[in-house]
Amino acid sequence: MLESPPMKSVIPSSSLRVIGGKWRSRKLKFPALPGLRPTADRIRETLFNWLREDIDCEACLDLFAGSGACGTEALSRGASRAVFVESHPRAAAAMAWLKAPADRYHNSFGIAFIDPPYALALARPAAIQLENSGVLKAPAKVYIESDRPLDPAEFPKNWEVLRHKKAGIVNYYLFLRKAPLS
Repeated sequence: MLESPPMKSVIPSSSLRVIGGKWRSRKLKFPALPGLRPTADRIRETLFNWLREDIDCEACLDLFAGSGACGTEALSRGASRAVFVESHPRAAAAMAWLKAPADRYHNSFGIAFIDPPYALALARPAAIQLENSGVLKAPAKVYIESDRPLDPAEFPKNWEVLRHKKAGIVNYYLFLRKAPLS
């Protein structure tokens, strides 16, 4: 009697293409998990055009990283490092990390990406927690993606919207985080 090998649980994979920089046109695979949606190519292209003058040698924080599209694109375009924070399926680790980031991250990041699962409505709470965490430099740029328009008045007072666009249901923003007012 022949025995078949044990069945492995296989998670299907998806891929994304790096848009620019030293890894341009490379495809990266990531698990195809429910709710995991990398930032679309044309949105990433616009975002990194906005960040063109800021990305070189900057440390980036990719919250709710998912596929890692934004952090990987930043590294490809010259960021000095990227920290990816993700926990499927609820993205709870990103919020927990912001509550108590390691001391080594104090005033570390000049760029942050916030792209939480749309159904959890974490864009605003994550932005407030990010401001309170002490990990951002001043000034810093913060990218936020949401399935609904955001009210800038609900974000930290020292953040201002530099850019905003909409593509389909995706609203995306680039904020400038200034030093907090005393």
